[in-house]
Amino acid sequence: MENNDSLCCVPHKLYSTYRCSPPVSANTSATLAINSFQKGGDGGSPSKCDNQYHSDDSPVVALSTGWYKNGERCRNFIRIHANDRSIKAMVVDECDSSAGCDKHHDYLPPCQNNLVVASKVIWEGLEIPRTSWGEMQITWTDA
Repeated sequence: MENNDSLCCVPHKLYSTYRCSPPVSANTSATLAINSFQKGGDGGSPSKCDNQYHSDDSPVVALSTGWYKNGERCRNFIRIHANDRSIKAMVVDECDSSAGCDKHHDYLPPCQNNLVVASKVIWEGLEIPRTSWGEMQITWTDA
């Protein structure tokens, strides 16, 4: 099982929730996070767009609820910019900003409203050293 040190909810802690995200532009600021979309990986369940699991070697992402737009970006591509590089990735899932801390969300807190959660091949393609994997600031746009 692939585990990228996801943090479970803290009992009795209140978490912020969001229904919208910052506007998308040609240079949208975001936080890039890492996730395994494989069966048994961090996400726990199949991707929301296609009800499938995806290899860690596939360039796929989940977007915060507002950017996911009720599935309007499903199977569309975005371009991620970081480390003087860019990579194209397909949107396959939502990083739920409106709910969390339950079985359906694998007991994870709600996502922030500015997250692009990416498979490991995205991090490799951006040439981010493994020691820096976790979260980092990026920009992205629709491809």
